[in-house]
Amino acid sequence: MTTRAPHVLVIGAGTGGLCLAHGLRRAGIDVEVYERHRARGEGLLGYRVGIGPTGSRALRDCLPPELFEIYLATCARSPRYFNVLSEKMRHTASFPLRPDTHPVDTERSVARMTLRQVLLTGLEDVVHFDRTFTRYEQHDDGTVTAHFADGGTATGDLLVAADGTHSAVRRQYLPHAVIRDAGTVNIATRVPLTAHTRSLLPESVQRGISLIFGTGGVMGVLHVMEFKWDRDGRLKPETSSADAKLLSDWPGLRHDPTRDNINLVVWSTARRFPPDVMRRRGTELIQVALELTANWHPHLRELLSLADPDSVLPIRVSTSEPVPPWRSSTVTLLGDAIHTMTPGRGVGANTALRDANLLRRQLILAAAGEKTLVQAVADYEAAMVPYGFARVADSLGRSGTNGDDRMYQPVFGRLALLGARGYFRVTSRVPRLRRKFVDDFYTYRGEQD
Repeated sequence: MTTRAPHVLVIGAGTGGLCLAHGLRRAGIDVEVYERHRARGEGLLGYRVGIGPTGSRALRDCLPPELFEIYLATCARSPRYFNVLSEKMRHTASFPLRPDTHPVDTERSVARMTLRQVLLTGLEDVVHFDRTFTRYEQHDDGTVTAHFADGGTATGDLLVAADGTHSAVRRQYLPHAVIRDAGTVNIATRVPLTAHTRSLLPESVQRGISLIFGTGGVMGVLHVMEFKWDRDGRLKPETSSADAKLLSDWPGLRHDPTRDNINLVVWSTARRFPPDVMRRRGTELIQVALELTANWHPHLRELLSLADPDSVLPIRVSTSEPVPPWRSSTVTLLGDAIHTMTPGRGVGANTALRDANLLRRQLILAAAGEKTLVQAVADYEAAMVPYGFARVADSLGRSGTNGDDRMYQPVFGRLALLGARGYFRVTSRVPRLRRKFVDDFYTYRGEQD
């Protein structure tokens, strides 16, 4: 059994792929990342992602220690409450969350673009932009070659698909894998956080994650994102001296346009949207959101009307179907490339990071000669596939994430809404149930191998 460390090719510079690259590089394993976007600031990466203990643990394990500290410093203010609101902004429930005093065992709010800049730090010689993957070839000597749209190639010992829901690697490697429309559409908006927009929200909503259960099968989620830098990119006076030192020396802030904002997402069954909603942008898309929320509280509607038109995105929610077992080889997959899930449980990024950490550990064993490369891949897949598709099923089972959910049915929708509100109302008011809800929230988002 050879002890030569494998040379790893990662397709896609998303959260999971970049985390894996850091972990492999720290372990002395050669890695190259190929990204279709032309520059580090491109891509639809401006919205919030919640990183729970599972994700933070993977980042701590994979990133250089000083970069993990920068990750912590670039997180938005952590949510203090999980709120459930009606469309009239009445509180159905409010659950206090744990303080962010621990570097891992908490819930953190991260802007996707900011996290990308953190993960690109130190990988400037590893990540190759403007390289669109087209196909691969596996060779008799155990190597694999990636081909790109520009005519170039790259050869390594392992090809890792980290290229997302529409993975070109998966289409070739697992052509029978099914990604289907979940039947819901999101309109994601980003509202600049100003004194006025802040005043439209109660304190607990400003400092929490708020799920909106609206009548008529229109749902929403709202997060306030506040960072340690102001609208001009200057560090705020209240930033600690330790964080100020980290951020002032961090070059990634120059590439990150993220500023304090309110993320407000509206979603419903796809049947409620215009047929051409995926082609709409800007003020036209804001108008669609306003029409869907005609009975919402005036403050919520005002926030929608104040959204940055250039930031508004339509998102057709997709979900994977479980894939029958396949024979492991010198190609493998992680994150959305294999187990795309709805945002129903908010663990898509966390699961991709979990994948990256698990694959890193297996490849270190292969590099040390404790197992073959293909066996390391097989052991990774034997663990990843069950937990990955369990997360897919969990996310699809959450109220409102499936277009056929009872919430969207004409007769049963109102009963389903009353049931959901009733569950949260009772759970939040009974101390034992409230504690269990919060404990389960962190347990689910903190699972590890």
